[in-house]
Amino acid sequence: MTALDRFFPRDAALSSAIDDSLSDMARGMSPSKILVIAYAVKAAIESGAPVTNFTVGDFAPTQFGVPKLLAQKIVAAVEAGHTNYPPAFGIPELRTAIRRHYASALGLDYPEEAIVVASGARPALYSAYRCLVSPGETVLTPAPSWNNDNFSHLVGAKHVVVPSRPEDAFMPTAERLAPAIGDARLLILNSPMNPAGTMMRAEQMRAICRLVLDENKRREAVGGRSLYLVYDQVYRMLTFGGREHVTPVGVMPEMARYTLFCDAISKSFAATGLRVGWIVAPPFIADRVKALMTHVGAWAPRPEQHATAALLGDDDAITAWLSEFRGALEARLDRLHDAFTRWAAEGLPVKAIAPEGAIYLSVHFDLEGRPDFPDEDAVRTWLLDEAGCALIPFSAFGDHHNRGWFRFSVGAVGLDEIDACLGRLYPALKALG
Repeated sequence: MTALDRFFPRDAALSSAIDDSLSDMARGMSPSKILVIAYAVKAAIESGAPVTNFTVGDFAPTQFGVPKLLAQKIVAAVEAGHTNYPPAFGIPELRTAIRRHYASALGLDYPEEAIVVASGARPALYSAYRCLVSPGETVLTPAPSWNNDNFSHLVGAKHVVVPSRPEDAFMPTAERLAPAIGDARLLILNSPMNPAGTMMRAEQMRAICRLVLDENKRREAVGGRSLYLVYDQVYRMLTFGGREHVTPVGVMPEMARYTLFCDAISKSFAATGLRVGWIVAPPFIADRVKALMTHVGAWAPRPEQHATAALLGDDDAITAWLSEFRGALEARLDRLHDAFTRWAAEGLPVKAIAPEGAIYLSVHFDLEGRPDFPDEDAVRTWLLDEAGCALIPFSAFGDHHNRGWFRFSVGAVGLDEIDACLGRLYPALKALG
C-alpha cells in the first residue's frame, strides 16, 4: 500500500500557494455556521455531556418517523424495480401529483410544465439563484433568513440585507424593503419562517406584492430586467393556532408572472433525509431549471418520487398525519414558550415570541454586555456549559442587528428532554441575579 499523505502539504508557509490553486468562489466560501455549531454539539453529546440539542432544523427518527404510507410506497417502488435514473425534472406521476395538490391545498392551478422536481428544496432554491442572477446583481433578503448569504456568494451576487424587527415577529415589511427594492434582481421570502417560527400575514404579503408589481411596471417602462420573488414555503403545512399560510400568488394572482415557489416533503412530513423537493415557476424559467438539472444531477431518487406522488394524492393520509405531527410539535414549542413567559414575569432576562409555524421558537437572552458575557459566543457557550442548552444564534442566519436572539428547534427532542433542560436553565438564569 502506498502512503499518500506526504503529497498533501500542510506547512503554513505553503498556505498562499495552496490558496492560489482554488477558485475565487472557493476561497471566499465558508461552511454553514449552523452545521459547525451542530456538529460540535453532537460531539459533546457523544462524549456523554448532558445536552439538549435544539440546534439543527431536523427530526430525530426516534421522535418523528415519516408517514407510514410514504415508507411503504418507497419499499414497494424499490421492489417494483424503480431504481434507475428518473427524468431530470421529475417523474410524470409526481409532477401531476404536485399540480393537483397545489390546486387543492393552495388554490393555485399551475400548468405541469411549471414544475421541476429536485433532491430537496435546497437545490431548487439554488437553481433559482443560478438561473436568474448574473454576477454583480443584487439579491435582497430580510434578516434573519436561511443561507441566502452563502447562495449569493456562490453565484457572485451582491447580497443586500434588510434587518427585520422583533416587534414585527421578524417578518419583513414592504415599508422596510422599499428603499432597497430598486436594485434587486431577486427578493427571497420564507413563511413559516426559519429561524423565527413566525408567519407572514395576508396584509403584509399583499403590500410586498404590490411593491414588486409596481417595481416591475417601472422597469418594464425603461427596459429593465424583471424583479422576481422566490417564496420558500417548505414549512407551509406546519401552522399552529388556526393561522393560515398565505402565498404571493394567492393574495395577488398577477404575481404568478414573477413568483417562484420552493417546496419539499422534508419538513411537513419529517422526511429530511429522503430528499424530494420541487420548484414551481413561470414555465420559461422552469425550462432553464430543467436544463440545469440535466447537468448537475440533483434529482430526487425515483422510489421516493413514486412514494411522494402517492402521499400527495391521498388527502386523508395527509390530514391524519398532520393532526398528530403538528400537535406533537406544538406541544414542544408551547412547553418552552410557556416557561419563558413565566420566567420573564419573574424578572429573569429572557423573552420569547409565541410560536406560529415551522418547528422553531425565537428566544431572547438579555445577557450580552454583562460581566463575563462580552459577546454572543460567550452567551451561547454559557447556555451550553451551564444548562446543557444547545442553540443557534440569529447571527448564523445573517442577522447581526438583533443581538441576543436564538433559535430553539424542537424536531429532535422530546418533552422529557425539554423539561430536563428547563430544569437546568432556570436555576442558572436565576443565579445571575
